[in-house]
Amino acid sequence: MTSGEDIAIRRKRLRYRAWHRGTKEMDLILGPFADAHVDQFDDAQLDRLEALMDEEDPPLLTWVMRQEEPPAHVDRLFLEALIADHQARISS
Repeated sequence: MTSGEDIAIRRKRLRYRAWHRGTKEMDLILGPFADAHVDQFDDAQLDRLEALMDEEDPPLLTWVMRQEEPPAHVDRLFLEALIADHQARISS
């Protein structure tokens, strides 16, 4: 397998994982985000997405909805990109 094939498989897995979270609310936030961005992400950006997706759905949803502040270990810049993407989708 070439590195191009490796990243293609990784992107496909992340897209699937984004749409099959366990809670419909997070599916509808992460799924469209992954569909729109994963193909352009490099390995470092995919790492950032994976780290965010490793978080449990209930707290992640509260951060996206700005009901609670995320803990210090969360990549806030990447989370803000996810929030901005979600807000753009719901306002259009």
